[in-house]
Amino acid sequence: MNFDALQRRVRRAEAVVQVRMDETMQQWDTLETTWRRSWTPGRIVIAGLAGGFLAGRLEPGGAFSGARWLQMIGSVSGLVASAQASIATLQEAGLAAAAAAAGVATNEAAAAAGEAAASPAREPEPGAPPRAAEAATELSES
Repeated sequence: MNFDALQRRVRRAEAVVQVRMDETMQQWDTLETTWRRSWTPGRIVIAGLAGGFLAGRLEPGGAFSGARWLQMIGSVSGLVASAQASIATLQEAGLAAAAAAAGVATNEAAAAAGEAAASPAREPEPGAPPRAAEAATELSES
């Protein structure tokens, strides 16, 4: 084989590797998306309960005692309470967003807008720590 034929083989092999790598990345992305979509909150709870039950059964002396049942009930009730609280928070946020979109302004919002218009905004000095309100806003946005 001459040098030109070897170069063509190498280019062809590199092209095949690139195509296979692209296909693999596409399939990986599809798998990752499907995996994340399939883990709904209900399935997570069921998997957790089933895994906990199996771990308890496989443990030496694996019968659930009364204390373990109480602990599991307490954990599940805490989970349900936090889920209900997050749903209520989301509903309140949706109502607030709808009210804001409809143009309903509260007295606080009007006062804040008046203060913002009255005082010019100052740029912080480079390297200076952020003011308390700015730091709190950054924390709540992340």
